[in-house]
Amino acid sequence: MHERKPFPRVARQAAILLAMASGTMAVGADEARAPLTLVSMLVPGTRGPAAALSVEEVRQAPAVARSVDLTAPTDNLWDRIRHGFAMTDLEDNLTLHYQQWYQNRPDALRRMIERSRPYLHHIVEEIEARGMPTELALLPMVESSFNPMAYSRAHASGLWQFIPATGKRFNLEQSWWQDQRRDIVASTGAALEYLHTVYDMHGDWHLALASYNWGEGAVKRAIEKNEAKGLPTDYASLNMPTETRHYVPKLQALKNIFSNPSLMASLGLPEVMNRPYFATVPAPRPMDVKTAARLADMPVDQFVALNPAHNRPVMKAETPVVIPAEKMSTFQSNLQRHAAPLTEWEAYSTRQGERIEDVSARFGIALPDLLRANGLQGRVRLAAGSTLLVPAGRGAGDIDALGDDARIIAVPEPEPRAPVAKGKGRAEKPAKAATPQVAATGVRKDAARPAAKTTAKAAAKPAAETRVARSGNGRRG
Repeated sequence: MHERKPFPRVARQAAILLAMASGTMAVGADEARAPLTLVSMLVPGTRGPAAALSVEEVRQAPAVARSVDLTAPTDNLWDRIRHGFAMTDLEDNLTLHYQQWYQNRPDALRRMIERSRPYLHHIVEEIEARGMPTELALLPMVESSFNPMAYSRAHASGLWQFIPATGKRFNLEQSWWQDQRRDIVASTGAALEYLHTVYDMHGDWHLALASYNWGEGAVKRAIEKNEAKGLPTDYASLNMPTETRHYVPKLQALKNIFSNPSLMASLGLPEVMNRPYFATVPAPRPMDVKTAARLADMPVDQFVALNPAHNRPVMKAETPVVIPAEKMSTFQSNLQRHAAPLTEWEAYSTRQGERIEDVSARFGIALPDLLRANGLQGRVRLAAGSTLLVPAGRGAGDIDALGDDARIIAVPEPEPRAPVAKGKGRAEKPAKAATPQVAATGVRKDAARPAAKTTAKAAAKPAAETRVARSGNGRRG
């Protein structure tokens, strides 16, 4: 009779313990709370009671992530922007040149980032809502250095540098009251609509950017010329102006910098929080810019930075007012309790033969302040029936009389003749200055001095548009 060997029982216990450790065998609640162990006696080479009582803990291996979730929320807006990069990279000497140029000027990059803080989150939201590449969020750095008052010698204005004709094409109001080419919300929507349109035309983002800078008609003709010669029609192969040739490399250089967190850290570039900076609320009645800033408990210059489109010191009713999100409740609460008038301005119609100096004296306002408040410059003569903004409380009419477009009919005053020196004969008659056309709205159609450039400083003192050295985005088509 053979002696019963214990090995099968030991092997069965080992199998049970291994099954428990691997999670393939259910255990009771008390057992589940205890660590899963393997008795050392099951390990070859262990001997004796002491060795049999020693235990080793078997830990479950951590799960291995099979993919990276790029949609996970992040507190850093730069991470969100990087995750949305989708354009083909441009690798050429111009890109290398501009990347080195930007890296050698970290102070300039930091200033652009600081200026972008109020606007960047909104721009990224609008880009993602349209399914567009987030490289476009960096385009205002190329266009205006994120200065909403930027104004080029090609008469392009705002963050996105719209010229007047393209602004009208995309329904940006350019009136006596405001210029929406400087409006943060309206101009961003128009710029992205334009970029989407030219991308649909070419099917290539580099060509779309060239069209945004040069005009889609010009890019189309350049493509047709290359096709006729049997040449490639990509961005790098087209014959284009120097500004357009350098346009995409500048954006690519910025992309290269902001796509590298280590490089950003070495340049000392700050983070931007991934949360909304502002919200909008319509003005219930005509409201002074400085009154709105006071109700929001913020400095006037900061308010104007969020509301840079206004040409006058007063905003017309139903105009969207942009307020920092954290101050919206303060603004609405103060507005409800505000019993005084919301504007210190009224409308006044000039009489026959009345001069602008007469209006200034009648309403007790300095002539330069009156001119600035009404978008006028230099020596002007008003026709009868012109409507002006004047200080309230002296018999002028309600400001609603101005309507959507004020009627200010002004022509330049002739310069006085130079005195005749005794014994020198009559002074030479100066050449007659050309009289600019004047629209019914009173906006002078003088290409060298557009009315949208003038801002009201009499009360709110918003910052004047800043001229940039280059020709803006050059939407000449």
